[in-house]
Amino acid sequence: MTSKFIDPTIQPVDAIAEGAPVPSERLTVDALRQRFAFPPGWQPEVREEKKFVDRNWQSAAVLVPLVDRPEGISLLLTQRSFRLKDHPGQISFPGGRVDEEDDTHIETALREAKEEIGIERSCIEILGLMPEYRTGSGFKVIPVVSIVHPPFDICLNRQEVEDAFELPFSFFMNGTNYQVRSAEFPNALGRRSFYTIPCNGRFVWGATAAMLRNLYHFIRA
Repeated sequence: MTSKFIDPTIQPVDAIAEGAPVPSERLTVDALRQRFAFPPGWQPEVREEKKFVDRNWQSAAVLVPLVDRPEGISLLLTQRSFRLKDHPGQISFPGGRVDEEDDTHIETALREAKEEIGIERSCIEILGLMPEYRTGSGFKVIPVVSIVHPPFDICLNRQEVEDAFELPFSFFMNGTNYQVRSAEFPNALGRRSFYTIPCNGRFVWGATAAMLRNLYHFIRA
């Protein structure tokens, strides 16, 4: 779903999602390493959106950057540039299409993070991959979950990124902080429901919220 079609923030809340908070002892760097090294049995809640473009699926990857802060892990997110054709102004993970020279989705995620927000690979520890998520805009996205170790510098590519910021990761690991909203989309796209997560004046929704919801289930399982 792209924010150029509709403003999701003005849609009424249909429901508050369910799910107990993940215990704090699971939200440490060591615990997350263990979780990805020895994954539990679990199932993603959301795998795809109804496609609204007429094109072949394009492979993509995003980096899910969890920053190791003394006060607790934070989630690094970006706001996409309003100049972009796909998802302008929407909050997202750094990432993009898989290029021919990318050997793996991890390579794509690392390259895009460097290009978009300037984070060096030497600061990034890869934890593992989440299941593929298919967006309405025609992308098959692999989330690459990582730990980002400070210090690091943020250098925004203003052609692609409007802003980069951190939010408490624990907020996204509480199932009741997720809302379900619905909207009637123009251009004969019909009515659709999607997850939203308001946090500290920011509004995460659509594919990013759905992938975070899956990560929540994975860590809670």
